[in-house]
Amino acid sequence: MLKKSLVQVARRLRARLGRALPALALVLSCVSAPAQVYPSRAVKIIVPFAAGGPADNYARFIAQRLQDALGQPFVVDNRPGAGSVIGTDVVAKAPPDGYTLLLMSNAHTVNETLIPNKPFALMRDFVAVAPINYSDLVLVAHPALPDASLSDLIRHAKAQPGRINYASSGPGTPYHMAGELFKSMAGVSLVHIPYKGSSGARTDVIGGQVELMFDAVTTMAEQIRAGKVRALATTGRQRSAVLPEVPTLSEAGVPGYEATIWLGLMAPAGTPKAVVERLNAMVSRIASQSEVQQIWARQGATALLMNPEAFEKYAREDIVKWAGVIKSAGIKAD
Repeated sequence: MLKKSLVQVARRLRARLGRALPALALVLSCVSAPAQVYPSRAVKIIVPFAAGGPADNYARFIAQRLQDALGQPFVVDNRPGAGSVIGTDVVAKAPPDGYTLLLMSNAHTVNETLIPNKPFALMRDFVAVAPINYSDLVLVAHPALPDASLSDLIRHAKAQPGRINYASSGPGTPYHMAGELFKSMAGVSLVHIPYKGSSGARTDVIGGQVELMFDAVTTMAEQIRAGKVRALATTGRQRSAVLPEVPTLSEAGVPGYEATIWLGLMAPAGTPKAVVERLNAMVSRIASQSEVQQIWARQGATALLMNPEAFEKYAREDIVKWAGVIKSAGIKAD
């Protein structure tokens, strides 16, 4: 009798276990599914800058190639304003599922110090995904400005402090910081004219409403060649391969000057690590392609290749770098 009871109990346990195993397998498959099937629908890349600038252009470049590689739409959504804060906050509040990404630049690392009362903190509310590229800037002047060289401009600015304007795409953006760094290192007084995006600033410099602008070589080289603006100097350590005839600021009168614009992707904090690693691998694969690197080189951009951990370290170090510049120069957000 006891033996019969034990057999019945064993049968019931096997039956229950048999019913439980498929459910357990389903749960485990759901846990690993995000990384295995990502992306299963459209991914939005928020660009917190206006259309037409380097951030927008490279966001669309990367988005198209991610779409081709992963088989789902990657849609660029421009949300400019407040020196990138408005669009960035949209991503900070988005679900951490990998379907809303941030196209960021070193404007974000600058803003950690320049705009302390933001509704988010970059390295707290975001996770580093992948860098994209970097490029030098070029200081251009409207042809009506009589200064033919950087040294002429510096002499003019010192003789008439506060009389010359320079445009930027907004407080904290690389164009603004390049101008403030120039003011500090050259000992000149220029008036900052912030715009909501680089396109508006660029248009007004070309139109003569503003005298100067630091802009990305990638977007201004064509205007320089067309004679719509005059290049005074580039901002890298070495001369730009795109504008080899233009001296660097360091060699033209501001020794030690260097400023660049770099771009990358971040996601809301809490985004699954497997999703972050998948995106990093795909962006790195795109940026490693010789065809892509040749296209970027012709535009004056150089690929940045890092895993998520290295990119996070890079961003943190950039925050520290610009914090020192901002505090020592007394730079304020307009």
